Amino acid sequence: MGDDRSSRNPTPDGRAPWERYFMDPAETPVVDDARSRQSERTDRLKRRLNFRGPAGRGEATRSPSRSDAVSVSQLVDKVGRREDRSPRDREDDTDTIPRVVDTPMPDLSEKPPHVPSHARATEDEASEPAIERAARLADLPPPPALPEEVGVKPPLTRLAMSRLRRRRRMRIVGRSVVAIVAILAVMMTGMAWGYLRSTDKHFIQVSALDQDSTDVVDPVGQTGDETFLIVGTDSRAGANSEVGAGTADEFEGSARSDTVMLVNIPANRERVVAVSFPRDLDVDRPQCRGWNNDKGEYTDEIFDAAPNDKLNATYALGGPKCLVKVIQKMSGLRIGHFVGMDFSGFEAMVNQVGGVEVCTTEPLVDYELGEILTQTGKQKIDGATALNYVRARNIETEGNGDYGRIKRQQRFLSSLLRSALSNNVLLDPGKLNGFIEAFTRETFVQNVTTRDLLTLGRSLQGVDAGAVTFLTVPTDGTNEWGNEIPRKSDIKAIFNAIISDDPLPGEERSTSSTTSASPTGTNGSTATVEPSVAVDPSSISLQISNASGESGLAATTATSLADYGFDVANVGNYESGTSSNTIVRFSEGQQAEAQTVASAIPNAVIEQVQGLGTTIELVIGTNFSGLVKTPTRVGTALAPAQITRANTELPADLAVTNAGDESCS
Repeated sequence: MGDDRSSRNPTPDGRAPWERYFMDPAETPVVDDARSRQSERTDRLKRRLNFRGPAGRGEATRSPSRSDAVSVSQLVDKVGRREDRSPRDREDDTDTIPRVVDTPMPDLSEKPPHVPSHARATEDEASEPAIERAARLADLPPPPALPEEVGVKPPLTRLAMSRLRRRRRMRIVGRSVVAIVAILAVMMTGMAWGYLRSTDKHFIQVSALDQDSTDVVDPVGQTGDETFLIVGTDSRAGANSEVGAGTADEFEGSARSDTVMLVNIPANRERVVAVSFPRDLDVDRPQCRGWNNDKGEYTDEIFDAAPNDKLNATYALGGPKCLVKVIQKMSGLRIGHFVGMDFSGFEAMVNQVGGVEVCTTEPLVDYELGEILTQTGKQKIDGATALNYVRARNIETEGNGDYGRIKRQQRFLSSLLRSALSNNVLLDPGKLNGFIEAFTRETFVQNVTTRDLLTLGRSLQGVDAGAVTFLTVPTDGTNEWGNEIPRKSDIKAIFNAIISDDPLPGEERSTSSTTSASPTGTNGSTATVEPSVAVDPSSISLQISNASGESGLAATTATSLADYGFDVANVGNYESGTSSNTIVRFSEGQQAEAQTVASAIPNAVIEQVQGLGTTIELVIGTNFSGLVKTPTRVGTALAPAQITRANTELPADLAVTNAGDESCS
């Protein structure tokens, strides 16, 4: 038997015609033509709405209800029963097989079928979708809901569209600018990093520093300070012989420290202090390894310690490391950076900044170097002239040898500093770059990089020239070897003032700390400190100094204090003469010990000073009654006390040059 299924329109349920169910004509209601047409339209609507699967992918309409259909076997059975009936009855009882209707795929985009007027929606139902309304009227289940659009906005006006396009263009431009800036920043950072690395390679590194030395005074108080030891050497090797330094054969020794300057910059960057040391200063040289200045390296030769040596000879024998030890012991400053420079490097730097202005009231003529300045007044000099200006030490009109040269060096550096601080150099990329290149090319250093110099220069841009002070180590004549004899107590006072950040003669700091009268009658700052806990008197090393003018009072007081357990290490007279007040003096870290001593001395004032170490000094003044009482018990809290930090008394004849002084003398 052939297959009656059509390849164009599939039959319901995909079955062959002989396998389909057929409607029983006996069960088909008889209706008039109008109602029949309405029924047909309803059937078509049912077939259109009643489908399976998502929209656009519908399957064939569902089969007629099995309750309203017969199978082929039932149909054969009915036909067989008809043979037993009369012909008339068989004609009236003929089964009609309904035609298989090709059912098209449902199309939701079509308009809904016509609905009679009696079945139209009310006003409340006017917004109901047509398909759902037709399904409801036909008493059919509603079709599956379609996805709804969320956040649909009304269409934009032309003005809004214009603004939107403008914002998009600005956003694109902004992102482009940010990207370009980021690229340029990376490029500039890379270039700057490359520049710093390339200039750092020109530095000659040497071993010089001893930052953990026990000679450092109050290391905690010097935290954040920057201290440079700058050395100008008179080596005759290499390019130095070409700039008028002579040759190594003409002068004894390979190199000597022609200029030694210690520069201190406190942590607050409010001032700069530079202390010059005479080249012939008498010093005690420690044991040092030999130094070859021409090669910039140490030798295997060992030089034993020796007293009464010249400062420049110390450098010539032991190099930077030996010189640092001597200066650090003398000053108590922690030297954190070393810079050494030869003649040729100095000349190149002066030329790179375009020369430096100097002033003289008389022509300068050196009987070794010849004419230096033939004219008087202010004048700008180049590198070669500047080198002779700072080197000359045999000028007859000055008559004081090395001190005249030191004064000229300080004035020259003051002028150079004023030029730099006025941004003639710092803000001129060409001059700054040339200066740094010349500096790095002709310099041997330790713990100095180009970045350090630039950072330090930026931090000092706000420093006024008046806050830059040059001092000279005071001396008292010469000894039998021609060495300058240092005034040790005055030198100690100078560096105590630097460490304590005390005001210096001629200094003009706009942010200087306010000082007030202290109980001792000297200028200083007074502060109330938190209470400490009393310590064991036997752990205190006590020095008693008599400043009352009454003989034997210190010894009597020492006996009384020893009875209470104090360890009296020394008894003597006060080195500064008399004092109206009785003072307990101490250095950093000994506050509890000082307060314990003061608790046994009525009316004693407490003063913090430099240089005493772990020793507590009791200065007996004219107001001392002789009464000594029991000190506060060990472990007991001491009463809050006012502690005076007195300014150091500096020598009256101290040689000072202020960088802000532009006078010509």
